[in-house]
Amino acid sequence: MADTGRIVVGVDGSAPSVRALHWAVRQAALTGDSLEAVISWEYPAAGWTAMVAAVPTDFDPEKLAAQILEDTLKQELGPEAAAGITKTVLIGNAAQALMDRAEGASLLVVGDRGYSGFKATLLGSVGLHVTQHAPCPVVVVRGRTAD
Repeated sequence: MADTGRIVVGVDGSAPSVRALHWAVRQAALTGDSLEAVISWEYPAAGWTAMVAAVPTDFDPEKLAAQILEDTLKQELGPEAAAGITKTVLIGNAAQALMDRAEGASLLVVGDRGYSGFKATLLGSVGLHVTQHAPCPVVVVRGRTAD
């Protein structure tokens, strides 16, 4: 019997990333691959704190990202299934973080867009970047069309 692989899925809590998560869970069940859910975060451009009235002194973006990932997995899959998924929180650009984690993976799965302001595009910037540069096959899970 061959060794199982690893499927990496980008999860940021958005509806497209949730669809990608469900797709990746089904694929992992079919192939026997392990599943790794990845979320990344980065500090906004310099000077952002001057625009915010009061940033709490205990604000921890890494902890917030980890909580978003954990909550999304538990809410969508249930606590037991969520416990069986490797959770990775990285600082940095989302596309680069996903590509770094996809090194050696059998598959990278992303939604067609995450949280951004460009809803009119067919594919978000992360999806576009990883489809062109990822070190493994990529699946982009598209949204549903209206009936």
